[in-house]
Amino acid sequence: MFRTALRNVLAHRARLLMTVLAVLLGVAFVSGTLVFTDTVSAAYEKSSAKGFDDVDVSLTPVWKDGEERAGLTPELLGRVARTDGVASAVGSVGGFTALADKKGDPVGDGWQVRGANYWGADDPRYPLTEGHAPEGDNQVALDAATAERTGYRVGDTIRLSVDGPVLTPTVSGVFTTDDGAVAAGGSLTLFDTATAQRLFGSAGGYDEIIVAADPGVGQSALTAALREALPKDTVEMTTGAELAADQAAATASSMDSLKQTLLVAAGLSLFVGTFLIANTFSMLVAQRTKELALMRAVGASRRQVTRSVLIEAFVVGAIASVTGLRAGIGIGAGLRALMDSFGANFPDGPLVVGGGTVGAALAVGVLVTVLAAWLPGRRAAKIPPVAAMNSVHAVPTTRSLVVRNTIGSLLTAAGVAVVLAATTMDDATGAQAPMGLGAGLVVVGVFVLTPLLSRPLIAAAAPVLRVFGVSGKLARQNAVRNPRRTAATASALMIGLTLITGMTVAAIGVQQAIGRMASDSIRADYVVSMPGGGALSSDVEEKLAGVDGVTASSPMRNAYSTVDGRDEYLTGVTGSAFGKLTDLPVTDGAFTIGGARVVVDEDTAGQHGWRAGSTFTTVYEDDARQKLTVAGVYQPNEMFRGILLDVATLAPHQEEPGDMQVLVKTADGASGAAKDSLEKALGDSPAVAVQDKQDISEGIAGMVTMMLNILYGLLAMAVIVAVLGVVNTLAMSVFERSQEIGMLRAVGLDRAGVKRMVRLESLVISLFGAVLGIGLGVFFGWAAGELVGSRLATYELVLPWGRIAVFLALAAVVGVLAALWPARRAARLDMLSAIKAE
Repeated sequence: MFRTALRNVLAHRARLLMTVLAVLLGVAFVSGTLVFTDTVSAAYEKSSAKGFDDVDVSLTPVWKDGEERAGLTPELLGRVARTDGVASAVGSVGGFTALADKKGDPVGDGWQVRGANYWGADDPRYPLTEGHAPEGDNQVALDAATAERTGYRVGDTIRLSVDGPVLTPTVSGVFTTDDGAVAAGGSLTLFDTATAQRLFGSAGGYDEIIVAADPGVGQSALTAALREALPKDTVEMTTGAELAADQAAATASSMDSLKQTLLVAAGLSLFVGTFLIANTFSMLVAQRTKELALMRAVGASRRQVTRSVLIEAFVVGAIASVTGLRAGIGIGAGLRALMDSFGANFPDGPLVVGGGTVGAALAVGVLVTVLAAWLPGRRAAKIPPVAAMNSVHAVPTTRSLVVRNTIGSLLTAAGVAVVLAATTMDDATGAQAPMGLGAGLVVVGVFVLTPLLSRPLIAAAAPVLRVFGVSGKLARQNAVRNPRRTAATASALMIGLTLITGMTVAAIGVQQAIGRMASDSIRADYVVSMPGGGALSSDVEEKLAGVDGVTASSPMRNAYSTVDGRDEYLTGVTGSAFGKLTDLPVTDGAFTIGGARVVVDEDTAGQHGWRAGSTFTTVYEDDARQKLTVAGVYQPNEMFRGILLDVATLAPHQEEPGDMQVLVKTADGASGAAKDSLEKALGDSPAVAVQDKQDISEGIAGMVTMMLNILYGLLAMAVIVAVLGVVNTLAMSVFERSQEIGMLRAVGLDRAGVKRMVRLESLVISLFGAVLGIGLGVFFGWAAGELVGSRLATYELVLPWGRIAVFLALAAVVGVLAALWPARRAARLDMLSAIKAE
């Protein structure tokens, strides 16, 4: 039986090629993902570990709940430096620092752009390659990668900003660093220590003290000595080895989401490929029914027959897995190069192909293939030899179809019920799991019901197919001749389009909801903020308010407080102007802010039992207490929520005020000239974004479009596998119908008619899968939107008819392309040889 199975594999090489390709693609995607993420993680870990070579112990301030982080004092730094076993102690301070290139555009991306202090004249952390250490307010040093990207050299004047106002220092030096953020495309700008302390608000203190040990002193011994020398509970101590391990864990964690996303896409490809494999083996087994029956008649047992099919599947899976692993290594290297070309700038390091990657690739490919082939093999072994020889088994029994349709109906109904129940849950996060379960049940249920659904849906295409005459009629009949095979072929495409359509519907709804929220709730013409999410300097609002044409402006300043023993964040605004800058629906009282009068969102008011006229006592971050009165209750959204009070009331209780945003309204509305005036007032700062409502909407649209494009790219592999499934099904169907095609040719159907018949059959099957997939995708997109709507009040279901039409058109193209080779093969059959074929 083993030799027979191997001969069957060799005898059906062409028929199994598509199956090998399907498994190969899935395995290549899985192994490529693992190689890529392992390689990048190892490179970051190596880079991070190297960055901590000069750190034996790190000291940071103790963080206590409800207290501001206190800086480390120069006195403490002196005590550390005098401790036995300490070779050197360096004080470090830093924060967000935006740098502009020579064209005035920001360098780096958001949180990856930082500034810090250069210690003394020769900081061991940052070896200088050119120039000298920065001295005074008007000098900085740049990392070598940023200097190369921007073209800055020693002596050049640059433009940068920490919290809004623009600085124009001179580049005094260029240094190298192993900082992971710089390796990822960010920038690092170094000031002298006094300047850094002033810019980053440390008031002469430090964020961290980095300690190097004397030769022969271990990190644990040094930590023990520091604990003895320093006051207890004043600092947290972490060894360099622990920092490197923590950094490695953080890197691995940050790669997890990317790895999981890529693996999900690979899993979908394999899942879709499972349909192709099962379909292929079902057809192969059906074509060899008489052969298997003869084997049973001469003494082979059911187990031997099943085993022979599984051996074939094992050989196919092993070949595909080994080939897919090799292709995956290439994909991993290609992904890294591709990401680098997009500006990811991963650290250098060798390609990592771990044993886990090899084992996963081989196990996944072989297991998927063997499991997919098990049911066809088992079904073939159960057919009685005499019945198989007479093809009595060919028509499924009515009872089996009733059982299948009943199970499919129950699964679909249960899945729909679970999804609908999840949409009514108040907790959107808690509803995700049941909604995922319900969606899975619906997909499985519809797949089970697909043979039943194929007849009426394909029959609906009959009027169109009649236009093509006999070829159209035969194509429709061929498409519904074997509903199970049609279902398995269409389901592969259905799954891919379900995911694509569902994500598109939900994402576009969110995009438009946020855009609508910005236009509905903001009367201001401009929103000014830091791209990195940092706080603006308190004088930014003052500068903007003084610009000609500005009629109203208000900061949005966050502050920590305690109300009734519960942490609450306050937002300080200009009470007299805020109502002119926003349009927040008031459900109780009046939108009046000033003095001790505040407005509160509905959620916060409900939690505390407040209404208009209620009073409460807040404890500010400086421990001062004040009684406030609720003047009104408003409807919150993603941009405005919480307790709004006058910034004049809040400011006396803040030691270091900073504004998260500034809203600005101009006399003539948003215009290019007004925007230029605002940016000029801030010195064209690279750290500040001046956005009108259109900019905000376009930014959101750009992020959504980028996300969808990435997901489309990941799901393209599943669609490619689905195309292979259609090609394979048609090719093997043509082989099965060779005699029939020969008869059609003999009675007058020309080669063009045969090609047209096969192409129309493929087109009908593809569009059938597309209609099911788009229908399910719209349903799931609606359900996901219901969860989003519980948090985003402006969310409404938006059906992207244009994109849906594109998906249908792509499905049609898939059907036509998939039929090219099978149609050509069918048309080239010799009619006399085909008629004599068995």
